[in-house]
Amino acid sequence: MKKILVIGAGKIGSTIAALLGACLDYQVTLADASPAALAGIKAGPRVQLQTLDVADAIALRAALAGQFAVLSAAPFQLTTAIAEAAVAQEVHYLDLTEDVASTRRVRQLAASARSALIPQCGLAPGFVSIVAADLCRRFDSLHSVRMRVGALPQFPSNALNYNLTWSTDGVINEYCEPCEAIVDGQLRQVPPLAEHEEFSLDGVTYEAFNTSGGLGTLCETLLGQVKHLNYKTIRYPGHATIMKALLNDLRLRERRGVLKDILENALPTTLQDVVIVFVTVSGQREGRLMQETYAHKVYSHAVHGVQRSAIQITTAAAICTVLDLLASGRLPARGFVRQEDIALADFLSNRFGHAFAAYPAEHAAAA
Repeated sequence: MKKILVIGAGKIGSTIAALLGACLDYQVTLADASPAALAGIKAGPRVQLQTLDVADAIALRAALAGQFAVLSAAPFQLTTAIAEAAVAQEVHYLDLTEDVASTRRVRQLAASARSALIPQCGLAPGFVSIVAADLCRRFDSLHSVRMRVGALPQFPSNALNYNLTWSTDGVINEYCEPCEAIVDGQLRQVPPLAEHEEFSLDGVTYEAFNTSGGLGTLCETLLGQVKHLNYKTIRYPGHATIMKALLNDLRLRERRGVLKDILENALPTTLQDVVIVFVTVSGQREGRLMQETYAHKVYSHAVHGVQRSAIQITTAAAICTVLDLLASGRLPARGFVRQEDIALADFLSNRFGHAFAAYPAEHAAAA
């Protein structure tokens, strides 16, 4: 039985611990700096709880001693400290961060690591890169790769058409930081909340716009192979306009703590959400310009008797799947591992990857 440390007892971390704790292959400890956060956890009787301040380097290394892997579901600001401690203790490291700078540091650490470092193991970045890479392999040459992902309330009821379903810090960060893209074959930085577009899926109209971090390492992987590559976040129409006013006109991008306080006190959370993954790849195949699209929705539902949101399910299932593949020898046990190196078939056939199977909307709505 492999020992796993999950750091961060928020919405996603507690779900990760619950999923791993429900199987018999892992001995799971869920750690957080807040005793109050741990007190409200519903992760099951097989999950141990531990108060741990990541800023305490000695305590962090002690908690990592003897672990097979550490899974970081902590705020992106703590990514580097956890990764550095994992490398020092020769413990496998997996995270969910969308923060580009943190991932660069993880990659630097991986160059000399004796364990595997696998960042960006969530939904986006994460699963969406695995899907995109799988579609890309079906072409002789590539023209464009368009990746669109969103976690949306099923029943929007405010002007933003949005509810809080995961990290507020993460949402603000991806709305503020520069975004990578490949434009006309060149690696570029493009502004967040820009290049707005609308599209329809299953009769519902959505908007999409640039956000940071969703591409993971795909820009580097596909540079020189594709003419256009971009990632955009999906929301209901009108969301981007209001967020631009808050961030730019009211200059709250310079006061992120104030914006976080506003959002967390004005927007309710919800467990009734839907995750949309929409990836389109075009290129040459057998002398013809062809296109393939992956479009999928995952709805909130009960997992092991506890109602979970779709973003909790998909993000937690994704990192648990990667851990399973690592533990079973399906992934390299040392160095930097990219999401696009993971086979989609292996991912979807995994016991945790099954969470990405279709879930009936009418059942989700009734849950």
